[in-house]
Amino acid sequence: MMKEYDAYIFDLDGTVYLGEALLPHAGESITQLRQMGKRTVFLSNNPTQTRQVYAQKLTRLGLPTPASDVINSSYVMVDFLQRRMPGASLFVVGEQSLCDELTAAGFTLTDDANKVNAVIASFDRTFEYRKLQIAFDAIRNGARFFATNADRYCPVPGGGEPDAAAMIAAIEACTDTKIEAVVGKPSAYMAEAILGVLDMPADRCIMTGDRLETDVLMGLDAGMAGALTLTGATSQEVAAKSDIIPTYMIHHLGELLPTT
Repeated sequence: MMKEYDAYIFDLDGTVYLGEALLPHAGESITQLRQMGKRTVFLSNNPTQTRQVYAQKLTRLGLPTPASDVINSSYVMVDFLQRRMPGASLFVVGEQSLCDELTAAGFTLTDDANKVNAVIASFDRTFEYRKLQIAFDAIRNGARFFATNADRYCPVPGGGEPDAAAMIAAIEACTDTKIEAVVGKPSAYMAEAILGVLDMPADRCIMTGDRLETDVLMGLDAGMAGALTLTGATSQEVAAKSDIIPTYMIHHLGELLPTT
């Protein structure tokens, strides 16, 4: 039996949509939850687009959404750094969207390893040896080492793309330095950000996503219900072997609609 919650938090890629199409039952289910007066907000570990771009995409696909109802790992990274290293000089192993958000928040981006206070690793389809060399030199010079997310791959139509875990692993391997903090799912930093937006108790929220080790684990650790949807990265066979036990396992978002 599916309980009723006050807030429904959704992962995006592999949960609400794949590529440029909503997944089956996603649009009508989220619309129905909104009609019931439920809060619907969206999370993504993918830092290659801003919150505004994600909101525009949801709106274009038929789910009108303000940017304030989207939280992604770059947004959480900005908040994380502002609290700990305001105005720091950063070297970013990441794409232009993340760089723009960090610059807009008052951080200085530099390629000079001698001036770097922290290396930020992220999903980066422009990764090259030059970036690895600068990160290597900066960390050996004492720079701190953080990441937006640690996903192994990003689901796309027809397969996937290597994600931030590959960048983290490359930097860790050559520097013999472990990442200090990853701010995206399943971290408490991401959970705190979304609960701050919702301003309600965790036990009145349900986190839904297609990955046990990020979406579901974050929700459960934060005191939320956690629903695994079998529309993306995790199969029922894989879920059955996992130590992470979701509150619910669903085949599509239509099964989130309360039955009590």
